[in-house]
Amino acid sequence: MDSTDDDQPAQRTAPVIVITGTPGTGKSTTAALLVESSPIPLKHINVGDLVRLHGLHEGFDDEWQSYIVDDDKVLDELEPLVADGGVVLDWHTCGIFPERWVDLVIVLRCDHTLLWERLEKRNYPLKKIQENNEAEILQTVLDEARESYADEIVIELNSDTVQEMESNVARIVQWIENWKKDNACP
Repeated sequence: MDSTDDDQPAQRTAPVIVITGTPGTGKSTTAALLVESSPIPLKHINVGDLVRLHGLHEGFDDEWQSYIVDDDKVLDELEPLVADGGVVLDWHTCGIFPERWVDLVIVLRCDHTLLWERLEKRNYPLKKIQENNEAEILQTVLDEARESYADEIVIELNSDTVQEMESNVARIVQWIENWKKDNACP
């Protein structure tokens, strides 16, 4: 499966939202706040946790301190979970998700100096901090989202402060309200 799949989804009663961004930009925090604030039930799926818990990888890379993800296994595991909607997918990448799955892509951005500090607090190895910081500066995740999905469903949001995170969640909640109206959901 790839993100250029043209099949249309069945009518869903809730959207599928992807929250993505460089590690440390606040994806999991934003997803958790969104699930709490949403006017419709949403399930938060941290894809990285899913990879670890269900063995959806080909081993562990000691140099990068991360799993070597098996994209096909991830997609096979997620497909039945996203079929009816009502899901927030939280992951540092988004291009593997088929376009037909996704209603909204939120790309969180963070000032690179603040991002560096956040990753240091996580005890990331220096090489990993440098790589992620460079990816943020070069807007790698944003570019991937824009290449993978229609422009109108990709939204870039700053996520430097708690206030910005709360504002982002309020904005996404408003988007959900509009999605419900547009899709005639009760």
